[in-house]
Amino acid sequence: MKAATVTNIGVKILDAPTPKPKSNEVLVRVRACGLNRADLIVSGGASHGSTGGAGTIVGMEFSGEVAEVGTEVQGLAVGDRVMCSGGAGWAEYAVADWGRAVKIPDTNMSYEKAATLPVALQTMHDAIVTNGALKPGQSMMIQGASSGVGIMGMQIAKHKGAALVVGSSTNTERRARLKDFGADLAVDPSDPAWVDQVLEATGGKGVDAIIDQISGYVANQNLAATAIKGRIINVGRLGGFSGDFNFDLHAARRIKYIGVTFRTRSLEEVREIVRLTWADLGDAVTDGALSLPMDRTYPLEEVTDALARMKANEHFGKITLSVG
Repeated sequence: MKAATVTNIGVKILDAPTPKPKSNEVLVRVRACGLNRADLIVSGGASHGSTGGAGTIVGMEFSGEVAEVGTEVQGLAVGDRVMCSGGAGWAEYAVADWGRAVKIPDTNMSYEKAATLPVALQTMHDAIVTNGALKPGQSMMIQGASSGVGIMGMQIAKHKGAALVVGSSTNTERRARLKDFGADLAVDPSDPAWVDQVLEATGGKGVDAIIDQISGYVANQNLAATAIKGRIINVGRLGGFSGDFNFDLHAARRIKYIGVTFRTRSLEEVREIVRLTWADLGDAVTDGALSLPMDRTYPLEEVTDALARMKANEHFGKITLSVG
């Protein structure tokens, strides 16, 4: 099979053996793949969790048809149209644990559209609902809101009853589009005045929760913009993996600072995240209330162009790959 593989000179489309599913896995004939920031890390030769290095097939979300099922697989059969999270997905065939493969709920949904959903839905439901404990009537901010995950986060927050949703983006054009996807207020995180804008919008209180995909340089501003006894959920680190942190302000505002990642979770934990996500949001996905804008679709053979577009931060919404 053809697969997008990490080499010493970048990602290349190479021949690779078709994977064999384990007893808990399904083999999927891949039709489309979604691009995520973690894929940039892996495609550059670095590791993301246990994945990385020369010879690695890139890709953490994909969609297609089930071609084979393991003996322990539950609820899936050969021929089912599925969307999956996992690894080594940018290829003509990929495997996924049965608990991370979900039937595509809408028969009219394209494979490209389906491939945009698993990571965004699962990441943001876990961040907003499970860890962020958002309640109807509360306020929430999404730092890094113009990414696919961020756009989904704003929609989920509105869907769960947030009274005020704040989204951030450093790009003027993308920031202007955030209101189309749930943002009541859009701010520029590179402008120090954004904290005052959030405080003004919340009557001086600050937001009840921040879902932070930036970290780094916005850490202390997040503390200032979060309500006393509020929550900050550290989802991503686009602004840096380390930085200054005002411990006194953190304590004074009695903020719960929670870090989340899928890299250190057990298979059972991830299965439960997928189950909770679809039990809570499945109907909203089916009726189109939760969806993502498609930025651009590239054939698998043009994977380097797709990665370059993401690295240049030129996209709004999801970049996808079409496979066969």
